[in-house]
Amino acid sequence: MWPAVMAPPTETPSQSPEAQKSSHAPLNERILSSLTRKNVAAHPWHDLEIGPGAPITFNCVVEIPKGSKVKYELDKKTGLIKVDRILYSSVVYPHNYGFIPRTLCEDNDPMDVLVIMQEPVLPGCFLRAKAIGLMPMIDQGEKDDKIIAVCADDPEYRHYTDIKELPPHRLAEIRRFFEDYKKNENKEVAVDHFLPANRAYDAIQGSMSVEPVCRIYSGELEALVSLT
Repeated sequence: MWPAVMAPPTETPSQSPEAQKSSHAPLNERILSSLTRKNVAAHPWHDLEIGPGAPITFNCVVEIPKGSKVKYELDKKTGLIKVDRILYSSVVYPHNYGFIPRTLCEDNDPMDVLVIMQEPVLPGCFLRAKAIGLMPMIDQGEKDDKIIAVCADDPEYRHYTDIKELPPHRLAEIRRFFEDYKKNENKEVAVDHFLPANRAYDAIQGSMSVEPVCRIYSGELEALVSLT
């Protein structure tokens, strides 16, 4: 029996550099090309919908996860979450903290929300929250009320409908955090009595009655308020 004869391997002709360039442009070239397009990234404050269930159930963008000593906050110009500072006091946020999109309050910021739920949430994520109460607060002489809410998709907390259903110690922890977290900055914060869910609905509805129209001009954000 004659031994098998191995056929020489056939060579596949390689594409010329010009052909490769025409089918797939180099990565750097594609990146530079994308930068020349006039793309506009979604802004979590004024592009994300508040949700059809507002003011009772609404979308909330998380800025600070519970257990964090880092004070993250929305950068109004870019829509990114930035590090504002590390808390000066030896305290951490007791619950996830964020804001309601498409709202505007007296301090020219969106409505703040503290969301009670089982787990910390990464900054920049959004979730469905349900308002259960209002915490009236004065921060350095300015009104800075907070909505107290629960995560509408957390099976442990979604059945709560009013702040009076929470354990008294939970409310005492929340109050103490906001009373103390700026003390080492020599800034005064005063927290009033917690109010029921219907007062939270009124506050959210009031912040929805003005529509923040955000423009970037000369590197700064201008919030133009148009009454509806």
